Amino acid sequence: MGTRLAGKRAIVTGAGRGIGRTVAELLAAEGAAVVVNDLGAAIDGQGAGSRVADEVVEAITAAGGRAVANYDSVADFDGAARIVETATREFGGVDILINNAGILRDRMIFNMSEEEWDAVVAVHLTGTFNCTRHAARVMREQRGGRIVSMSSTSGVYGNSGQANYGAAKDGIAGLTRVVARELGKYGVTVNAVCPGAATRMTQTVTEQARSKRGRAGVASAAGTRPATLEYTGPENVAPWVVYLTTDAASHVNGKVFFAMGGLIALLDDPAPVRTIEKQGGRWTPEEIRLAFSRTLGMDLVNPAPPKIE
Repeated sequence: MGTRLAGKRAIVTGAGRGIGRTVAELLAAEGAAVVVNDLGAAIDGQGAGSRVADEVVEAITAAGGRAVANYDSVADFDGAARIVETATREFGGVDILINNAGILRDRMIFNMSEEEWDAVVAVHLTGTFNCTRHAARVMREQRGGRIVSMSSTSGVYGNSGQANYGAAKDGIAGLTRVVARELGKYGVTVNAVCPGAATRMTQTVTEQARSKRGRAGVASAAGTRPATLEYTGPENVAPWVVYLTTDAASHVNGKVFFAMGGLIALLDDPAPVRTIEKQGGRWTPEEIRLAFSRTLGMDLVNPAPPKIE
């Protein structure tokens, strides 16, 4: 057992499988007491069951760590409150929150239903808000804490077939930047990680679908990662997430990172790439037409060009 997080109290949502489980187990191995939250639902959010969370608790305790299970849905405001209450009741407080719970309901935008949109946004974005909101009140009173939320390259770069998921994940990046500024003065850091790992979520995208997107000329978020990198196990993402919860990372706040295999990258905050400015008045559409192609638009690439019949 490590000691970097000895005495710390942690919550990991969606901790029954994949990245969430590896993070929960590593937090415990570093000395933290962990609330293992998982609704036990299928990848699309349907169903529920206690076994997946219980198995992680059993694994942690068998290894000499401390853990308790919670089965509430992060998408429910009161349920999120109960998740935080579990930590305060069992461990006396909350020092670490990992917002990891998520579902997928992939669909092209012209086929996506309102329910498919709402369900994914509810778990990822609203769920991150719900848990962060309740944990923030405890951390503010304690004058300290660490919050790490899972964003995705599907949001910050874009990935076809994932309008609901990508919008929620980019929303998490924005939420991270705002909440970091609200909580930083209380000694709380808030960061986000875009993970690249082989999990049951990545397995839902078939090779046929990947090939079809490629033939259609639709750029994928996967294309933004170095070609030499391939999806590896979630255990390669967990160390970076856990590092962000330690005292060594107390100066890291409001940032978004990419972690995959042996690669960790700090992603740029949104910033102007180039600008044009008209002195002494507003632009006309004709002036913009004449200036745009040789300034702002001189090397823009359409990620999904029209298909030529």
